[in-house]
Amino acid sequence: MKQFFVSVAKWSWFGLLMLIAFGYMASGLSDPSDDRRGEVEAASDVRLDGSPPSVVRESTDLEPTDVELALRETSGQAESIDRVVAAVNAARNEQLAAFGLQSAPPADWMASCRRLSLALIGSGVSLQEIRGLENLPVDRRESTHLSNLLRDPRFHDYWAERWTRFIVGADEGPFIVYRRRRFRHWLSDELAANRPYDQIVGDLITAEGLWTDRPEVNFLTVTFDSNDGNPDPIRLAARTSRAFLGLRIDCLQCHNDFLGNVNLGDPVETREGRQQDFHQLAAFYSSAKTNGLQGVRTGEADYEYQYLDASETVEVAPAVPYAAELLPEEGDARSRLATWVTHRDNRQFSRAAVARFWALMFGRSATEAVDNLPLDEPLPPMLEPIVDDFVQHRDVRRTIRIIAQCDAFRVDSRATFDVTPQHEERYAVFPLTRLRAEQVAGSIVQASKIKAINRDSSLLVQLIRYGSINDFLERFGDLGENEFSKDGITIPQRLLMINGNMLREAGQPNPILNATGHINLFARDDAQAIETIYLCLLNRYPSTDERDYFINKMAERSDRAEALEDLYWTLANSTEFTWNH
Repeated sequence: MKQFFVSVAKWSWFGLLMLIAFGYMASGLSDPSDDRRGEVEAASDVRLDGSPPSVVRESTDLEPTDVELALRETSGQAESIDRVVAAVNAARNEQLAAFGLQSAPPADWMASCRRLSLALIGSGVSLQEIRGLENLPVDRRESTHLSNLLRDPRFHDYWAERWTRFIVGADEGPFIVYRRRRFRHWLSDELAANRPYDQIVGDLITAEGLWTDRPEVNFLTVTFDSNDGNPDPIRLAARTSRAFLGLRIDCLQCHNDFLGNVNLGDPVETREGRQQDFHQLAAFYSSAKTNGLQGVRTGEADYEYQYLDASETVEVAPAVPYAAELLPEEGDARSRLATWVTHRDNRQFSRAAVARFWALMFGRSATEAVDNLPLDEPLPPMLEPIVDDFVQHRDVRRTIRIIAQCDAFRVDSRATFDVTPQHEERYAVFPLTRLRAEQVAGSIVQASKIKAINRDSSLLVQLIRYGSINDFLERFGDLGENEFSKDGITIPQRLLMINGNMLREAGQPNPILNATGHINLFARDDAQAIETIYLCLLNRYPSTDERDYFINKMAERSDRAEALEDLYWTLANSTEFTWNH
C-alpha cells in the first residue's frame, strides 16, 4: 500500500511538471483576448505563420500603447532630426561623388532591424519581434523597432556594459574598494532616464562618497591599486583624455612629443604636446582624497612630479592642455575640470562622444581609432552635422536616432558592382564587421527562443542565458577594451562554434525551452519550419533555392526534430550569422 501511494505521488509530481512545461511551451502561441499592449508588444503572442493577433482597445481613456508613445516621441523630434539626417546624407553623397563611388541600394527592413538590435542590445531580432513588426506598415517597421529598443531595459543594460569598458576598463579592478557591477547598473539607470551625456560625465569626474553608496565613485576607485589606496591622478588623466576627449596624450607622461603625434594648445593654431600638458591635467585629480569611512572627498590639489631631465620634483598646478579660456577660475579642482571637459564650446568633447556612438552603432570606428581624434584633424564629413547637433542637445537617444536613420546605416552591404574596401570606408555600402564575442553568444541564445529574452522572461530562461554567455565568453575570448579590433576569427574560436556545448544545447529540440522544439511541434510543414529557423537565426526569409534545398534534405530524414537541430547548427556556424551586414 505504501508503495502504491509513493508511486501515485511520483506520477502526480510528474503530471504537474508536464502541465507547467506545456503551459510554458504554449505561452505566447495563442490568441490574446484582451491585450492593451498595442501593435508593438502584441507579438508576445507569437504565431509561427505570422498571422496578426487581435488587439482590443475597449475604452478611449486607456493608457497609450507603446506604439502610440513611440509615434508621439518620434513625431516630436522628427522635424529637427530630419534636418540633421539630411545634412549627414548630403555629406555622404558629396563624398561618394568626389571619389566617383556608386552607392548600393537601401537594405531591406529586416537587415536594418537586425543591425539595430545587434548595436543596441547585443543580439539579433527575436521571432516575437519580427512577427509584431510584420503586422505594421512597411514604412513604420524600422522606426517602431528603434523606438522599442531605445526604451528597452536590454538597451540600457547592454550599452551600460559597453560604456563601462571604455570608462573604467574590462577588468574587475581592486578587491573591496571597487564595484564594477554597481557602476554598470548606475550607468544603466542613467541611460534609462536619458540623462544628458555631459551630466553623466560631470558626475564621474566630481564623484564623492563611498564606492558602495555612490556607484559613480568607482570611476575613481578602480585606480586605487596603483596609488596606495587613493585615486591615481595619472591613470585618471589618461582615461579622461581618451574616453571623454578622444585624445591620446599618454606618451606625454614621460616626455615631450618629439614625433608630431600630439598637437595641443590653441585648437586652431596647435603646438606640439609637452610633458607638462599631461601632468597639469593629472593635477586636477590630486584633489580627490580618500577619507576613511567617508570614501572619496574633495580636498586641495597637491600634485608633484619630476619631469624628464629635471633634478628634483616640482609642484604642478592644475591646467588644461588646450582651450584654457573655457576653464573656470573659481571652484574646486575637479569641478573646474568637469566644467571644462563638458563645456559646449569644447567641441572635442562632442567629437569624442559622437565618434564613440557611431562606432557602437556600426561595430567599427569611422576614424583610425575611436580614442584618437587629433585637435587639428577633421572628422569624416558625415559626422560633423551630428557633432553640431550633439553640442546643442547632449542627448544620447537623439544621436542614436540620427545615426540609425542616415543612409550610411540603412544602405545594403551588397551591390550589383564590385565592392572594394574604399566603398566600405566611404559608406557606399554597409561595412561588414565580425560580431564581438558577446554579440555571437547573445544571438545564439536569443535564436534558441521564440520570445525576446528580457527582464520579463522566466527566471530559468534568464539564468540559462547568463550562464551560457559567461561560459562562452570565457572560452571564446573577449576583446575587453579593444572591442573595435579588426582581428579575424581564430581556429580555436571556430572550433568552439562547431563543437561547443552552447550551440549544441541551444539547438536541441527541447519542446520546453528551445525554439527548435517549438517549431517541430507547431510548424504546419517543413517549409514553414525552415522559414522560421531562418527568421530566428539570420533574421531573414530563406531564398527559394535555400528553402527547396533544405526541404529536400529534410525529406531524406526520418526524424524531423533531429533535422531541425542540424539546420540550426548549420545556420549558426555560417559566416552570415557571425557578421554584421
